[in-house]
Amino acid sequence: MDIRETNRRVIQQFRAGGEVEGMHRERLALLTTTGRTSGEPRTVPLMVHRDGPRWLVVASNIGAPRHPDWYLNLDADSRVHVEVDGHEFDAEALPLLGADYVRTWTELEEEYPFLADHQAKARQAKRVIPIVELSEED
Repeated sequence: MDIRETNRRVIQQFRAGGEVEGMHRERLALLTTTGRTSGEPRTVPLMVHRDGPRWLVVASNIGAPRHPDWYLNLDADSRVHVEVDGHEFDAEALPLLGADYVRTWTELEEEYPFLADHQAKARQAKRVIPIVELSEED
């Protein structure tokens, strides 16, 4: 499977406003970060979770030993652009910490049981999976 081609297809279908093949549109967001070495905009489709007023994304990378590129990009520049639920906004991407992280991870794992597998794989590599809040800028 060519992940770049899959991402291009998903982005195109999402922006066209129709069904997104193989995905739940209501759980999908497009996140645009600035490439940490290129300085170019990089857009990826991600599963998004609504937690009250907060939009959250999880940098699970399917439990891989390293963080996904989009997370490394926002670690270098936390300003991002978000397209979700018919809404676009610029945001500050802020990783959750401490008790907020623990509470949120527990809730996410209950709602999305596959995250437990991702967490188990990541732990083998001694990686903690980040949860990122996308805070809309004023």
